[in-house]
Amino acid sequence: MEGNRNNYKIGVLTGLGSAITWGIDTVLMAIILAMSPFSSEGVIVLAPILTACFHDAFSAVWTFIYLSLKKQLRPLIKAMKTRSGAVVALAAIMGGPVGMTGYVMAIQYIGPSYTAIISSLYPAFGAILAYLILKEKIGKKGWIGLFVAILGIVLIGYSPNESGISIVGFIWALVCAIGWGSESVICAIGMKADEVSAESALQIRQLTSGIVYSALIVPMVGGIGMSIEALRTNSVWYLIAVALSGTASYLFYYQSIDKIGATKAMGLNSTNTVFAIIFDVLINGTQLSLKTIICSLMVMGGVYLMAKVSEEEIKETSEFA
Repeated sequence: MEGNRNNYKIGVLTGLGSAITWGIDTVLMAIILAMSPFSSEGVIVLAPILTACFHDAFSAVWTFIYLSLKKQLRPLIKAMKTRSGAVVALAAIMGGPVGMTGYVMAIQYIGPSYTAIISSLYPAFGAILAYLILKEKIGKKGWIGLFVAILGIVLIGYSPNESGISIVGFIWALVCAIGWGSESVICAIGMKADEVSAESALQIRQLTSGIVYSALIVPMVGGIGMSIEALRTNSVWYLIAVALSGTASYLFYYQSIDKIGATKAMGLNSTNTVFAIIFDVLINGTQLSLKTIICSLMVMGGVYLMAKVSEEEIKETSEFA
């Protein structure tokens, strides 16, 4: 049907949009982490947690402004009172505090490369969860495409010179993958009943994440003092600006989940690794290795195969409808 094709195209475009804007967000967040006070000695773990807190809190403000301009605050309040709204809030906790905390803790124990390898498995975990819970179909070629894309992401993050891996760090990285993979699937469940729009889901997501970070995680890691210090520096203005890119990314991501399902949306969103590399080259002048180029092509090719198969399935469905 024509409506299915249009939804599919919108879902693919917003999925790619989420990857592009998150790629920008990633590069700019790395620049902010090099600013004061986040670059101070002894805050290698605390700094990412605080920036994640500020990021989601400021994103909640941007989303509120966006919904105000669209005059969607009344539907938001209504959505927050529903069961679906509570489900989206659960997704927020899994994706924000659980996923991101697992990520930064894994970096502390096993370093960035091994953390990137393990945490990049989140689309695979999410796809399996979506298959079991949401009964989403992806087909053999689609699974092959997803596998190739994830393999490319894993190889991008892999460094043979990295030191040994600890079981504690491995567990934290798995917590990250489970958190990020669960977020997409749980959010899809929350938006399934049409009680919560993608825009309202994003507001609930960022607000919940910001509150949990601010009220629970930041005090727990002793970050209140550093948070106050950060608010007195110019870095806070950069965080406010970068949060706008993150807001756009999540808005695209949640719209993609709503249109084409959790599995395909995660597959498209996972290409943010490639776009982050591209923007790193453009903004910071970082040199690309041959391995990075090949792996990037693997990611793009794998996602294209998965999306192409899905498009063919939609056409076949419409022909027999």
